[in-house]
Amino acid sequence: MTLAIALAAGAVIGILLGLLGGGGSILAVPVLVFALGLDIDQAIPISLIVVGVASAVGAIPKVRAHLVQWRLAAVFAAAGIPATFIGSALGRLLPQSVVMTGFAAVMIVAGARMLADRGNTGTACSVGDSGINWRRCAPRAIPAGFAVGVLTGLFGVGGGFLIIPALVLMLGIDMQIAIGTSLLIIVANSAAGLISHLGSGVAIDPAITISFSGAAIVASLVAGRFGNRVNTGSLQRWFAYLVFAVAAYILFDTLVLSR
Repeated sequence: MTLAIALAAGAVIGILLGLLGGGGSILAVPVLVFALGLDIDQAIPISLIVVGVASAVGAIPKVRAHLVQWRLAAVFAAAGIPATFIGSALGRLLPQSVVMTGFAAVMIVAGARMLADRGNTGTACSVGDSGINWRRCAPRAIPAGFAVGVLTGLFGVGGGFLIIPALVLMLGIDMQIAIGTSLLIIVANSAAGLISHLGSGVAIDPAITISFSGAAIVASLVAGRFGNRVNTGSLQRWFAYLVFAVAAYILFDTLVLSR
């Protein structure tokens, strides 16, 4: 029964990843904790595996299409990788109730971001004939990369819902390039976060990990083929509402039922 739930949940998350290009992974930790009964210490490494592998698979066509800003990805990763170790260390010091409450807050921010009007883009890192102006770009890119790294280590999320707005709205990167660049950053941060959590002696269930990850990857590849036929704007709005509902349940379970 547990493996069946893992397969079904992984498939749902994979479909969302394939259709929306991100975001679905934010449901991985709640599913692992509430549907599969894992502790948060076990759920986060499994989530990082799902996030990292799915993002790596998704990044391959972006790299082939030259839709990646490699230097900017390197700056984000350089700031984010050390921060993932800080986030994971912080998570080990905090009670599970505090981590889950913080995770619910992150979900609310993610849902609000999905519903928000994207507005005008920034220009700090916009690429012209002379390339990136690092004097203007670095002061924004480095803190953004650090913040995403902390969230990755602490909550086991890829942070795409923060990386893409940072790249597009703050730094002025084209959306298609932002998506490809974000996927590389997520892979690097997820790998660092996984190493940090496994290095602390956390044991993960290999059967659940393989089932969950495998279903997510296969479903994301299949769903990605149909992405152009789906109204992603409408789907993203409904997904945001789902994220709000899951966040509300986490808060209710953590702050009311668990007392």
